[in-house]
Amino acid sequence: SMKPFYFAILAAVVWGIAPIMEKIGLKNIEPLSGVIVRSSGIIIGAIILAIFNNNIFKSALKADPKTIFFLFLGGILASILGQIFFYNALKHGEVSKMLPIAATYPLVSFLLGLLFFGESFTILKGLGIGFVILGVFLLR
Repeated sequence: SMKPFYFAILAAVVWGIAPIMEKIGLKNIEPLSGVIVRSSGIIIGAIILAIFNNNIFKSALKADPKTIFFLFLGGILASILGQIFFYNALKHGEVSKMLPIAATYPLVSFLLGLLFFGESFTILKGLGIGFVILGVFLLR
């Protein structure tokens, strides 16, 4: 079905708008403080989500320890550590240069997917990776 494709497009649109808001927000605040403010927005958003959808909250509470561990770790890596690095790049660099470079993270995921999940390597995937590397080189 095409549903996952449309969700991915919507994610790209939202993730494309967010750094513009964040660049504006970082004008008068240190990057670490910005991460704290942003994270507060995430917490408040999650609480609102749980209030309006009780089933999601119950499901989260029933999750097994391994599930909780890996999702929690993903949150710390992406929303704290990665965000600290990104906000330092965003505050002191141009959005048009910093964002595409930071957005090469699928390259890391792709390589780890090959390594840990035995995902396939194809000529098209290889070409895609080559273009990502070329893009970073051109933006440097």
